[in-house]
Amino acid sequence: MSAPAAYAAHLTREFTDHLAQPAQRPPDEPWTAQSLAEGAAGIALLHVERARASLLPWSLAHRWITQAASGEVSAADTIGLFLGAPAVAFLLNTTPTSRHALYRDAWTTLHAHVTALAHRRTDSALARISIGDLPAFAEYDVFYGLTGIGAYLLRSDPSGSALERVLSYLIALTRPLKSDGRSLPGWWVGHDPHRGRSVHFPGGHGNLGAAHGITGPLLLLAQTLRRGISVDGQHEAIRTICTHLDAWKRDSEAGPWWPEHLTLTDLDTGRSHQQGPGRPSWCYGTLGIARAGQLAGIALDDPALQRSYEDALYRCLTDPVQLAQVTDTSLCHGWAGIYQTAFRAAHDALNTHLHTVLQPLGEALAAHARPDSSKGPGLLDGDAGCALALTTLAADQPPTTGWDACLLID
Repeated sequence: MSAPAAYAAHLTREFTDHLAQPAQRPPDEPWTAQSLAEGAAGIALLHVERARASLLPWSLAHRWITQAASGEVSAADTIGLFLGAPAVAFLLNTTPTSRHALYRDAWTTLHAHVTALAHRRTDSALARISIGDLPAFAEYDVFYGLTGIGAYLLRSDPSGSALERVLSYLIALTRPLKSDGRSLPGWWVGHDPHRGRSVHFPGGHGNLGAAHGITGPLLLLAQTLRRGISVDGQHEAIRTICTHLDAWKRDSEAGPWWPEHLTLTDLDTGRSHQQGPGRPSWCYGTLGIARAGQLAGIALDDPALQRSYEDALYRCLTDPVQLAQVTDTSLCHGWAGIYQTAFRAAHDALNTHLHTVLQPLGEALAAHARPDSSKGPGLLDGDAGCALALTTLAADQPPTTGWDACLLID
C-alpha cells in the first residue's frame, strides 16, 4: 500500500471509530434515522462498505442498519431517494448476498412501497406536464424527485415497469413547455434556487446542476442506456440535454464551465448572469456536469462528445482558481465528492490524463479530512461521506457496495 493510501486507511479508521455508535433519534424528529443525507441510513453505508471489505465486524453495520430501518418508515409522496422508504431500501440493497436473509422481508416490503411511489409520482408528473404547469425540484431531482427514485430502481429492479415509466417521464421533461406565451425548457422550475420566490428570479429559473438541475436526469438517462436499458426517445432526450448544456457552456483560459442556473433574462439575451466558474463540485459545478456529459458520450457511443467532457473535467480539476473555492470535505460540494467523481471518471476515460489528477486530489482530500467536522456525521455534507471517499482512496478501487450510485456517478 502506498503512503497516501495508508494514510487514507488510517483516516478512515478514525472516522469509523468516531461514527461507531448510533445516536438516539430526537423524539421530535423521528425521520432523521431514515435520511440518506444526514441520518443513520447514510452513515450505515460507511459501515456496510467497511464490513464488506472485512475491515470491521458485521455487527457494527447491522447496528446502524437497525437504527435506520426501525420504526415507521415513510412512504409518503413527498419522500425520495434521500429520505424515507427509498433511502432505507437503497441501504438494504448494498448488503452482501450472505446477509440478505436478515433483511429480505424488510427490503421486499420497502421495495413494494417504492415501486408504488414511483408509479404515483410519475402519474402526477405526467399530469402536470399535460396541463402545461411548471415543475418544482421535488418532482424530478436526485434528492427527492423521480431521478433519485430511478437511481434506486436501476440498482434494484432495472427491468421493471417502474424504471421504464420514470425514464419515459424524464424524456417528456426534456420537451419544451409554454408558459405565459413563451417557450421554456421542460425542466424550468417556477421557483428560485432556494425553492422560494425571489425578485432576482421572476418567472422561476432553469437549473443546470447535478443535484437539482437537468444534469441529474442526464445522469440517469445515460447510466441506464449505458447498461442497455432504454425506452423510446431516450437517445434524443440525451442529445437534447447535451445541446442545451453546449449552448450554455462558457469558455475561459482555464477551460469550459457552466453557470449554476439561468434566469428569464439570461434566456432572452443568451448571456449568463454568472460571471465565472464556481467551485468544481458534484452538486452544481463543472465536475458534476462534465461527468454527466462523459457518461452521455459513453452511452451514445460518441467518442468526440466523451472526449470534450473529459477535457472539461481535466481542466476544472487542474485549475487552481476553481479549486481554491473548495472549502470543505463534503460529498455534495467538497473534496470528497470531487475525489469520488474524478475517480469514477478517470476509470471510464478514453485518455489517461484524468488519472494524473487523482493523486493531487487525493492528497487534498486527506489533508483536509478530520473526524468531528462541523458539518455533522451525515453522508451528504458530513463525516460519513468524507470517510467513504477515503475508502476509495485507500483501496484504489471502486466501492464494493456501489454506494456512490446515490449520486449517479458510478
